[in-house]
Amino acid sequence: MAIPGWPRSESPFHQGELAIQARFGAQERMDRQGRRMIRESLTKQHCQFFPQLPYVTVGTVDEADQIWASILVGKPGFISAPDQQTLRINAQPLFGDPLAKTLRKGRDIGLLGIELENRRRNRVNGSISAVHIDSFEIQVVQTFGNCPQYIQARSSALDAFDPAAPKPVHKLTALSESERSLITAADTFFIATAYQNEAAGAASGVDVSHRGGKPGFVRIDDDDTLTVPDFSGNCHFNTFGNIELNPRAGLLFLDFQRGDLLYLTGAAEVIWSGAEVEAFAGAERLFRFHPKSGYRVEGSLPLHWSIPEFSPFLKQTGVW
Repeated sequence: MAIPGWPRSESPFHQGELAIQARFGAQERMDRQGRRMIRESLTKQHCQFFPQLPYVTVGTVDEADQIWASILVGKPGFISAPDQQTLRINAQPLFGDPLAKTLRKGRDIGLLGIELENRRRNRVNGSISAVHIDSFEIQVVQTFGNCPQYIQARSSALDAFDPAAPKPVHKLTALSESERSLITAADTFFIATAYQNEAAGAASGVDVSHRGGKPGFVRIDDDDTLTVPDFSGNCHFNTFGNIELNPRAGLLFLDFQRGDLLYLTGAAEVIWSGAEVEAFAGAERLFRFHPKSGYRVEGSLPLHWSIPEFSPFLKQTGVW
């Protein structure tokens, strides 16, 4: 039997998301859609989907309220769903990942399960209900699927690895040439945002999302500000709704060839209109990110990737 949609009388969206939906005349439509799509429990499809993944991206917040996007890796089956309210993760953070410091019982967490090879993705937002030596559990608060737009299809192969094995870690206060090269070549990154307010109920928490574009779609401005076009999406505005109320974010860039991981945290803003938006084909708005600090870990990701097959949705988008 299918799990019914959103069971509460209040909206599945918080005030930041609702405000942006209203700005674009989409609030009523999104309310109907959200109540169908967003659930408080894992569907049968989700219970099957997450255990088959070799990696999952994660969003958390540290004690200084800085937001981080991370990635966990393991043999398929390292994620399990013992029931429709729980995900169990049998994995440890990779060496140098900020998740090692933010993985604490009671904290909010967001997961994005994504199969790049077939462009499937599903999201879970919740809280960490238990932490063990080599695993942890998540109490599900919200779960829903996402469309396949702007995902570059890549297949991966998992290498044997020890997550605790030391890797070269570069602590960052500014972007060096190595980080700049990784960012400007990227066609994919992940962004974590958060709005944590008990008054928002089940709509509160941490979210992690995918962003994709043609290589070079992330521009580095002179002052190390990153500017990114944002294209037409599902109109949930989960990421930008969070930024509306909490202008912080964490970014994760993957070097698919070398296995380097770049973690950045900082301030975020949205440019809603103007000549700069209009100049980028396909852009509906711009995301602007001001890095505060971060880490680049060399050879950290134990996955080998195929050459990407670019999303057909990118044909209508431009370049800087």
